[in-house]
Amino acid sequence: MVEDKRLRAVVSLAQAMAAARTPRESWKAAASGACRGLDGSFAALSVWERELGRLRVLVNVGERAEGEEEYPEAEVYPVHQFPEITEFLHERWVGGGEPSAWVETVRGPAEGEAEAEYCHQRVAALRRRGRGCCVVAPVVLRGRAWGELYVARPQREAVFDQADADFATVLAAVVAAGIAQTERLEEARRLAYTDALTGLANRRAVDGRLDEAIEEHRTHGSVVSLVVCDLNGLKKVNDTQGHAVGDRLLERFGSLLSLCGAMLPGTLAGRLGGDEFCLLAVGPATDEVVRVADELCRRAAELGVGEGVACGVASTGDPVGAVRSPRRLFRLADAAQYRAKAARADKPVVAGREGPDDEVIRLADAPAPPEGERRRIRGRRPA
Repeated sequence: MVEDKRLRAVVSLAQAMAAARTPRESWKAAASGACRGLDGSFAALSVWERELGRLRVLVNVGERAEGEEEYPEAEVYPVHQFPEITEFLHERWVGGGEPSAWVETVRGPAEGEAEAEYCHQRVAALRRRGRGCCVVAPVVLRGRAWGELYVARPQREAVFDQADADFATVLAAVVAAGIAQTERLEEARRLAYTDALTGLANRRAVDGRLDEAIEEHRTHGSVVSLVVCDLNGLKKVNDTQGHAVGDRLLERFGSLLSLCGAMLPGTLAGRLGGDEFCLLAVGPATDEVVRVADELCRRAAELGVGEGVACGVASTGDPVGAVRSPRRLFRLADAAQYRAKAARADKPVVAGREGPDDEVIRLADAPAPPEGERRRIRGRRPA
């Protein structure tokens, strides 16, 4: 009967982990499944951050004590407080053994674990939070300790035994497989939405965020601003100094764009393709966006390679008319950038700031681009 129940728990956990599509979903599925499978009242999943020397709690589920959050922002524990995760257990499996879970209680280590002198930290935590016992299972990924799965019971419940610890080890292996899958999905998603050369968002990512931003504008009146940039002189650099130097220029400008975008919280920095880049801001006042675009132009002129940048800005916070589609905001910003490039301007051109006869707005809203324009104004869909 117990074996059937535990088999069902393993299958249920594996299915929940397989269905997870984001790290948070994966973490919660892991902790919740382990908590149910071990008849616990509380469970947590933590990751070992080697570079910082600490365990960081990713999720807490079940009966949380005061101060415990479901997805804590800063619940961390120095690893030296729990050396088993880095020393005791590692020494066990590095010599050919396998990582295994262990049990601790408010009275100290469970029978058979007397050698674990580190237990006082976990015992103190159990007492502090009104819990009677816990089982701790290392989560091992690619042969290394990734973190730990922790399940606890209240003092009124039966203490975990060795069979529970053995089962926790099995559950931790299922969790490790699920986390590996989620990490692969995240990496695939990252690659699908990231420009390979600069590490910025790619056109697909910009399009998706712009769709969301315009919906926020239509629904809540949020100010949406788009800065479109064209890196001047890239072709000349490629022709005279080689494409390696040109790629380096693109990378350097990408870093500069990211730096300036960080001045506006939540701003997305992206590469649209070739020598074209953008910043997408939702919320900040238009004048703040223009100030950052001006700073970007100034810094780009100081790169020492290339010929600076042509920058166009369009914002729903300016008198540009109704912006009901992502395409119209893109056309406005692109037309402003075209005007900046044609005028060799060293500052951004902002759509809608030249009054009712603003040439940028006329260019953006024209049925067809004027004869002789260097390229057609881009657009994904009908306005």
